[in-house]
Amino acid sequence: MSTISTKVSVSGMTCGHCVSAVTEELEALAGVEEIDIDLKAGGITTVTITSTQQLSPSEIGEAVAEAGYLVVANEA
Repeated sequence: MSTISTKVSVSGMTCGHCVSAVTEELEALAGVEEIDIDLKAGGITTVTITSTQQLSPSEIGEAVAEAGYLVVANEA
């Protein structure tokens, strides 16, 4: 089965707890298989989501917001 890789930029993440919170919320989305987070404390963190189906920017944004952070850019 092919997977889709979606990258989003998230602001406000500063530590391992932030990574855990965002990972947990994103893993709850349907089809998500893997989350890879390149933490840039205090800057813009790149989050790569590997999923078996296309995720809408709004559902990714809502999941990140649920964890308490903000998606600042969304790249397909």
